Amino acid sequence: MKLGIYPGSFNPPHKGHKKVCDYLIKERIIDKIIIVPTMNYWNKNNLSNLEDRINMLKYYESDNISIDIENNHLPYTIELMEKLENKYLNDELYLIIGADNIINFDKWKDYQKLLKYKIIIMNRNNININEYLYKYPNNKFIIINNFSCIDISSTNIRNKINTKYLDYNVLKYIKKRGLYENL
Repeated sequence: MKLGIYPGSFNPPHKGHKKVCDYLIKERIIDKIIIVPTMNYWNKNNLSNLEDRINMLKYYESDNISIDIENNHLPYTIELMEKLENKYLNDELYLIIGADNIINFDKWKDYQKLLKYKIIIMNRNNININEYLYKYPNNKFIIINNFSCIDISSTNIRNKINTKYLDYNVLKYIKKRGLYENL
């Protein structure tokens, strides 16, 4: 099975995140996705607690999308990929990242080891992905250019909490828990 690993802060999870998952599955690029919400390793501002982000992501679960609640403590993507590789021995792992991540990918811990996996790059913000790929000879990147993403960041969504970019259940959860009110 082609298993997509989709790590991120998901603060909050929005329709763009779900659209990425749905697209990759519908287009049969991968068979199943594991979303891995990460802890606050880089001291991001206004990051809601992990339990809330996991609870919001639960609304996205389906037969093809699951939420990882065991590996959120791993601070580096390579640690996550290696741990999941040992768990899913018979599956082919694909790392899912946004195009904005390829810009500084060579600064990621042990990024060379990550290059053994297929890496799906979702085009975003009209970034010229090819401009950055020269650093990675013999890469296994799968570039998704024909994906019409929702061009908004979680930061902007936190400033405008509404159903335009948030699933109704996620919005309801945010309001019930009073998340992002101090912005």
